[in-house]
Amino acid sequence: MAQDPDFDSFPLARKGNAFQDFSVGKELSHHWGRTLTDGDNAVFSTATCNWNPMHLNAEFAKEHGHKDVVLNPMLVLCTVLGLSVEDLSEIGGPFLGMEDVVFHRPVYPHDTITAASTVVETRESDSRPNVGIVTWHTEAHNQHEELVLDYRRTNLVAKRRGDR
Repeated sequence: MAQDPDFDSFPLARKGNAFQDFSVGKELSHHWGRTLTDGDNAVFSTATCNWNPMHLNAEFAKEHGHKDVVLNPMLVLCTVLGLSVEDLSEIGGPFLGMEDVVFHRPVYPHDTITAASTVVETRESDSRPNVGIVTWHTEAHNQHEELVLDYRRTNLVAKRRGDR
């Protein structure tokens, strides 16, 4: 009979960037992207009680000039934010907010979304010496390299232990 592995012997792999890793102008391309499907859209829209027929009824969307249902823009925003987490906020610090969110064009089922962020501001926290505050500008594109979404996001970001 096989024995369970000793999970305590597995090393933890630290991911993400510390406050000191960010400098104004630094660009980060977020991993491989995500193809969004009809199923993603239906589950997200239903779970969030968004009954807009533009997101759930292909014929309604076509009658209004679209080629298919328009994916729920909040699904797109949440997906793009999720694509950026490993690079921007994986090692911790509270989310402080988003601003200047602009949806540039519709996203349709089977579009693949990729994202990249640029550091636009960094500063020390006045009240918490173990963190800094970082603001990024994030852009998301579809598979045709068309801009679909952009926004600014700010987080507290933990400093490396030795630099606190």
